[in-house]
Amino acid sequence: MATAVLPTPVHDHLPAAAAADVPLAAALAARLTVLVPAYNEGASIGDTVRSLLSQTVRVAEVVVVDDCSTDDTAAIARALGVRVLTPPGNTGSKAGAQNFALAHVDTAFTMAVDADTTLAPDAIERLLGAFADPKVAAACGLVLPRHVGTVWERGRYVEYLFAFTFYKQVQDWYGAPLIASGCFSAYRTDVLKAHGGWPSRTLAEDMDLTWSLYRSGHAVRFVHDAVCYPVEPHDWTFLRRQLKRWSHGFVQNVRLHWRGVLEVPYLRSAVAVAVWDATVAALVYFFVLPALALATRDPRWLLGYVLDLPALAVPVLAGAIPRGEAGRALASLPAFLVIRVVNAAFFLRAAWSEWVLGREFRVFEKGH
Repeated sequence: MATAVLPTPVHDHLPAAAAADVPLAAALAARLTVLVPAYNEGASIGDTVRSLLSQTVRVAEVVVVDDCSTDDTAAIARALGVRVLTPPGNTGSKAGAQNFALAHVDTAFTMAVDADTTLAPDAIERLLGAFADPKVAAACGLVLPRHVGTVWERGRYVEYLFAFTFYKQVQDWYGAPLIASGCFSAYRTDVLKAHGGWPSRTLAEDMDLTWSLYRSGHAVRFVHDAVCYPVEPHDWTFLRRQLKRWSHGFVQNVRLHWRGVLEVPYLRSAVAVAVWDATVAALVYFFVLPALALATRDPRWLLGYVLDLPALAVPVLAGAIPRGEAGRALASLPAFLVIRVVNAAFFLRAAWSEWVLGREFRVFEKGH
């Protein structure tokens, strides 16, 4: 594959400008198929489909891929008037369900939306503006939790505000978003099919596909104004399954793509920062700080757990204030400290298992 040569910072942000061109977005939407992979999503599939059908632009088709559910997922989707495809047997993963449906797609663009995710009314219109640039093969939007109540949801809310309203915009400015989020992304169908659809060789098919697109010389964009709202972990069982899948998926992709990643300038830096934060920073949090506090009998070392909170609060509030959510963001900041430690524990365990012990985790565990 050809190596992508990314430019120095991109300043002309085509997605934001093109998103205002409603006739263009409408024309592209008429050539768009939306795939919704679903397994036992009866509680959420209705909201997802209704949000797709009430967009400001009309898509060519919405296809729910019922991956042999044992509940009423398929019946609910059919009652809402969308097409339902069912594989001959459960595919075992979201990538498998999406690839089954991809064979039936004949439109120029394909979008994947998780079955527990709703979209803002103008999300598709805004996201499709990115494809005004013929070099763009994929585009993703901003992700915010639909519910913000439990400690896990609040922690994820702060995590997403920081990641998507600050860090991901920096990535896009350099022309290399780290990942086109699998819960809401669109692709040029011919490019997607040329890559074999969504890879199933790792547990993070969206990251695998994104990095493969970069290695092939394609561009990926992040559109801040295209907003989606997934259901995030509200209890420990949901969180544990999700973080196990995400942690192992990231480790697997670093091992699979590390040579290609090193050849893409900004992507190389973004991955290095992510690995550093998840390994070295995690080790400091778990072992170094408490060890220093015990060895020196000085509890001030434990201030390291909260010193970065003021710095984190600035970009988080910058993302929350325009949404009228400053109070919610401030109240949720302590929960981020909790979920950060949990994230670190899962990543260290995945890195030890995959990189040191050579034990791969390949079972796609649905979070809820």
